[in-house]
Amino acid sequence: MIKGFRQIVVLTVVSRVLGMLRDMVFAFFLGASGVMDGWVIAFMIPNLARRLFGEGAASSSLIPIYSQELEKDRYRADRLAMTATTVVFVILTAIVVAGEALIWILYALSDHEATRLKLHLTGVMLPYMTLICTVAILGGILNTHRHFAAPAAASVVLNVLLIVALCFGGWVLKVPPRTQVFLAAGAVLLTGIVQLGIHIPPLRSCGVPLWPAWDIRSPAFRRVLILMGPMVLGLTATQINTLADNFVALWLSGSAEKGQFFELFGRRIAYPMWEGAVSQLFYAQRLYQFPLGVFGISLATAIFPVLSSDAARKDFTSLCRTVSRGLRCSVFIALPATVGLLLVGEPLVGLIFERGEFSSADTIGTTFTLAFYVLGLGGYIAQQVLTRVFYSLQESSVPAKSAAVAVLVNVCLNLTLVWFLGAGGLAASTAICSYLQVGILATILRRRFGPEIRTGMRRAVLETIGATICMEVVLLAVLYAMRYHGVALQLSVAVPVAAGTYLLVARLWGMEMLSLLIGGRRPRD
Repeated sequence: MIKGFRQIVVLTVVSRVLGMLRDMVFAFFLGASGVMDGWVIAFMIPNLARRLFGEGAASSSLIPIYSQELEKDRYRADRLAMTATTVVFVILTAIVVAGEALIWILYALSDHEATRLKLHLTGVMLPYMTLICTVAILGGILNTHRHFAAPAAASVVLNVLLIVALCFGGWVLKVPPRTQVFLAAGAVLLTGIVQLGIHIPPLRSCGVPLWPAWDIRSPAFRRVLILMGPMVLGLTATQINTLADNFVALWLSGSAEKGQFFELFGRRIAYPMWEGAVSQLFYAQRLYQFPLGVFGISLATAIFPVLSSDAARKDFTSLCRTVSRGLRCSVFIALPATVGLLLVGEPLVGLIFERGEFSSADTIGTTFTLAFYVLGLGGYIAQQVLTRVFYSLQESSVPAKSAAVAVLVNVCLNLTLVWFLGAGGLAASTAICSYLQVGILATILRRRFGPEIRTGMRRAVLETIGATICMEVVLLAVLYAMRYHGVALQLSVAVPVAAGTYLLVARLWGMEMLSLLIGGRRPRD
């Protein structure tokens, strides 16, 4: 688990740094504009498919069954893996063909320029859905073989090609933003082909045969389908939260074209947001997802094969220890990241994004939204761990039901808080619902396995709070001492010093999670 976690973290850090650079390039050329709103909405479609059918339901339902089959019969396991890959590829290809036809019809019927832009971009990037989902399935197979490098490196390719496309269009061709965004869409398609290619060598080295299979009547594949159904529902519910945020922001944002007011039941009502709110949500998500992606999802990805192996052996004592460690790691990661982002949010947003088409007003709006997102960071990370516990137990209906409850609450909160907090209200509702889902899942696990799953949690929380307070004091002191220097110098000194303080205090106090994540020693359970 630890070796895989470290390997994923290193590559994820590279990817996230490049991703941040990519977002800086987007902000420079497109800002928080209607064109950027169009890109965000259009890219959500293949990205949603990746989360649902790729690294989400298909991969998560395949790994536990594939792990079991590997223990029994390697040939049947490989045939199961290739059948799952082939089925996903065929189904999504059919969806893409139907989707392109529907997009063409809607485009022909629409006379709204912003809508036509979104439809055109969606049509260009839709085939990426098939490619990235196939890549995600193959990545799940590699993860089962404890090979984490190629799957973790896949997102690096996307970031590099998008940066090249935007810079080439803006600085070499000197084309306007509407043309640049289509160059970026073309880069997305090229990315899918390259990502597929980098998975082939490690699959061969693991002995996985790369041929199509259609053994859909096998008992193992049927078990995958049984698991996948509730997972799709659960993950769909989870993604609806993100979709709801973006579409509420899109629908309830005024613009020069739509005006400042809309009519409802004969009453004129002012829009609670303005054009660009979708982009502000996007930029805020990119910042809070940095620690989530580097540590939270890396932790969950590394822990999932271990949980699946424990569950396959019915070693529930080991499974409880693994869950406990995962939750303690979540606290160790989330709390300092939350406090740090709250304290340096505005200068960080300004330093990264405020140039070109991205204005100071966009910085203020993005920072406000970011503050609410980061309050849910602990819930986002713990949720990644807890859902995989149920997937490893082949009980995917439990996360599905908890996610459905969270969706209902999120939609209600979205439509309520947006009138008071604007885009910040959408972020706040997402954060609240993350803790709601964690509470439901943790309660069910505690009733089933007893208090073992929270072994050491009280000590871990108290130690993390203490170390975070020390970090906060040092961070504020350094920022105050350097208040007359530029923002870039302030953050480049204050953030590493504060992070170093946190790690130093954790080491001096002998915090177990530091030993687990960095030192490699087994923690006391």
